[in-house]
Parts: sequence; structure tokens; C-alpha cells
Amino acid sequence: MSDAHDPGHDAPHEGPIKTPKQLIAAVAASFFVPILFIVLLANYVDFGTKPAAGSDGLGAEAVARRLQPVGTVEVRDASAPRVLRVGEAVYTGQCAACHTSGAAGAPKLGDSAAWAPRIATGYDALLTSALKGKGAMGAQGGGEYSDIEIGRAIVYMVNQAGGKMAEPAVPAAPAASAASAPEAAASKPN
Repeated sequence: MSDAHDPGHDAPHEGPIKTPKQLIAAVAASFFVPILFIVLLANYVDFGTKPAAGSDGLGAEAVARRLQPVGTVEVRDASAPRVLRVGEAVYTGQCAACHTSGAAGAPKLGDSAAWAPRIATGYDALLTSALKGKGAMGAQGGGEYSDIEIGRAIVYMVNQAGGKMAEPAVPAAPAASAASAPEAAASKPN
């Protein structure tokens, strides 16, 4: 048998694309169909919220912590009478961090041996050391607590170590002297 008698052998090969319009559609489809498949696959994989691996950084609580204000502003009435805190409250708020544990060489609360040489220097020297700072202790003056309140904390710590110091005297209210100054100026003849 010869190859000339085979009817499919002599006929030219034809593909499914017969017109230029079909060629353009086939090229476009071969480009857009994989792109569409990739986009749909990416959307399927990314569907829903997933936590970050090994972190709760995207959790509601973590986001709320990051959005909290850094500081607050407290508006106080400057003419309101100032309420002085007692020595134990000031000690708890300002001094306890170091004087409870003895950090950086601070004498521990109630340690009579450590406080004895300090008590011997007297209240004024202790107050000066606290307000201006000494050794590893930073200056405590000018902060949230007044000098009188820092003095009360010193007296509290000294008395816990066996000392017998009296509470510092509260100075006269400056509002009374400030109120009398305008009256004195008004009564002066010009």
C-alpha cells in the first residue's frame, strides 16, 4: 500500500483557528484566563481574617493598646486648696521602688543599721539630699510631690527605721498673703 492512497495524508493540516478573529480571541484567552485564575486563587487563599503568625499584633486588644493616648492632661483649679498627702502615701508613690528592695544602695525601709548614719545628719540634710538627689537617687524636688510631701516621706522612712522625727510644719497659705497685697496697694495714697 502506498502513501498516496491515504486520503488524510495528502490533505493540508488545519487547526481549530480558521480566521484572524479566532486567532485574536485565542491569544487573548491564553493571556487572560491564567491571569483570572491566579486572581481567583489569591482571593480564595486570602479569604477571611487570619491572625499573624506568632503574634497577636492585629488583635482587637493589641490595636486598642496602640491607639491609647500617650499622656493625659489634668486641669486643676490653681486657687483650690492643696491637699497634702501623708508620708506613707508619698513613700508608696515615689520612694518604694528603691527603698523597699534596696536598689542602687538605697537604705531599705525599716533597716535601722542602714538609716542610723543618715538619721544622724538631721532632717534638713536628708531633705536636701532627697530634693537635689544624692548618689544613684535622682532629684525628687519639682515633681508631682511638693517639698513638704517629700519631707513627710522622709519622716515616715526615718520613723520606720527607729527615728523620732516630727512631721515638717506646713507653711502658711500663700493665698492669704497674696490677697492682702492688693489691699495694701489699694490703701496706699498715690
